[in-house]
Amino acid sequence: TGKIPKKAVALQSVAGAYWRGDENREMLQRIYATAWKDPTQLKKYKKMLEEAKKRDHRMLGQKLNLFSIQEDAGGGLVFWHPKGSVVRSNIEEFWKQQHIDTGYDIVYTPHIANLDLWKTSGHFDFYKEGMFDQMSVEDETYQIKPMNCPFHCLMYKDELRSYRELPIRWAELGTVYRYERSGTLHGLMRVRGFTQDDAHIFCLPDQLEDEIVGVLDLTESILSRFGFDKYDIMLSTRPSKSVGSDEIWDAATSALVGALERKGWEYGIDEEGGAFYGPKIDLKIRDAIGRTWQCSTVQCDFNLPERFDLEYVTAEGTRDRPIMLHRAIFGSVERFFGILVENTAGDFPLWLAPVQMKLLPVTDGVQDFCKEIAAKAKKMGVRVEVDRGNERLAKQIRNAEQSRVPIMAVVGMKEMESGTLAVRSRKLGDLGSFDIDSLLNELSRCNDVAEEMTLMGEKEEKKEEE
Repeated sequence: TGKIPKKAVALQSVAGAYWRGDENREMLQRIYATAWKDPTQLKKYKKMLEEAKKRDHRMLGQKLNLFSIQEDAGGGLVFWHPKGSVVRSNIEEFWKQQHIDTGYDIVYTPHIANLDLWKTSGHFDFYKEGMFDQMSVEDETYQIKPMNCPFHCLMYKDELRSYRELPIRWAELGTVYRYERSGTLHGLMRVRGFTQDDAHIFCLPDQLEDEIVGVLDLTESILSRFGFDKYDIMLSTRPSKSVGSDEIWDAATSALVGALERKGWEYGIDEEGGAFYGPKIDLKIRDAIGRTWQCSTVQCDFNLPERFDLEYVTAEGTRDRPIMLHRAIFGSVERFFGILVENTAGDFPLWLAPVQMKLLPVTDGVQDFCKEIAAKAKKMGVRVEVDRGNERLAKQIRNAEQSRVPIMAVVGMKEMESGTLAVRSRKLGDLGSFDIDSLLNELSRCNDVAEEMTLMGEKEEKKEEE
C-alpha cells in the first residue's frame, strides 16, 4: 500500500456489522475506504458519487411520489403509487407487446404451490435459506414461490409434445418472494417481493443457437428503448460440479459463443462461472454516469428437464429431452425501475412520463376549458394534468419542472378564445403556440414512437425545404 499516493486514498464511512453476518453474535465496526492509482481518479470517483447521490432512486421515488416501502407492512415490500404505476404499466405493456411480436406466448402462474413441487425442482434443497417459511393448508404444506420456472415445467408436461411444436416460448411477469435479511434490503434494488420478467424456451438442440440469437436481439431491442445501448457481457462456462454430459455442455457453450459472434458483441469469459445446470450469458448495462448494473441473462438448463422428466416425440418416434433456456431482460421490474430512475435522474422520456403535459391556467375562467382538453387527451392516450391554478404562473411552471413534467402549456382567456396553447418544453424551453388538435396529435405520435417532442413549426419548415 505504500505505493499508493496518500492523496489517492479516502475514508468513506463507518458502519456496524455483525460477526459473520449473524445478528445473534457481537457487533463489529466496519470502515469503508477507497484507493486509486492517482488523485485524479479519486477526484473523478468522488464526482461520480456526488452525482449518484442526486440520482438516488429512493430519494427521487419519494420526491416524485412514485413508490414507497411501508415499514408497517414489512421491509422489502414495494407500494406502487399512481404515478409510479403509470410508468411501470407502460414498461410492462411495451415488454408484453415486444414478446408477442417475437413469437412468445404470455402466461400467468400461481403465487404458491405444494412444497413437493419445490422438492422436485431442487429449490427446497439448494435455496431453502432464501425462501420464506412454508404454510399448512388442509394437512398439506405449501410454499410461496421464489421462482417461476417449475410452474412452466408443469405446463410443458401437461401434454405430450412433438418436435414439430418446438420451440415453445413462454413469457411471464411473475411476482416472486424471497427471504432477504433486513440489513441487506435497499430501496428497489434488493427487496423481498419482486416481479421477474421471466421467460422459458423449450427447444431442440439444433434450434438452440438461433433461439439464443433471438433472445439477444430482443434484449437489445427492449433495452435500447430505455436508452441503454452500452453493455458489458460475460460468458460463464462449466463449473467443476455440474450435471449433464460433456457433449451437451460443449454443444450449449458453442451455441452461446456462436450467438455472441453472430451479434458481433465483445465478451469476457468467466471460467467455471456457470451454474451447475448449464452455461450462461450475463449482460450488464451502463448508465448515464458510467456505473454498470447486472440485468439480462440467458441460461441453458439441463437439470429441470431431467427433474421434471420433460420429453418430446422425435421425428423417429422416440422420446428425447428438450433443452430449456431461462431468460430475463430486466432481471426484475422493481430493480430495473430503480436503475431507470437513477439513469434519468427521474426525468423520464416523454413516452414514460407519468404526466406528459401539464396545463397551467392563469385564471379560474379557463379551468373547464383545461379539463375538456385533458379529457380529449386521455381518449388519445396522452396523459395530461390540469394545475389547480391557485399559484402565480411562475410558481406553476416551477412546480411542473420540479415534478419533471416534459411539456407545459399556459392557458389564458386568449388561448381559450383562439383554441390554441402556448407550449413550453422542459428540455427545449418555449415552443410557441399550437392549435390543440395539432399539439395532441403530435404528443400522441411521439408517445407511439418513443420520441421527444420538438418544435413542430421547425419540422414543417424542414419538410418544405426538402
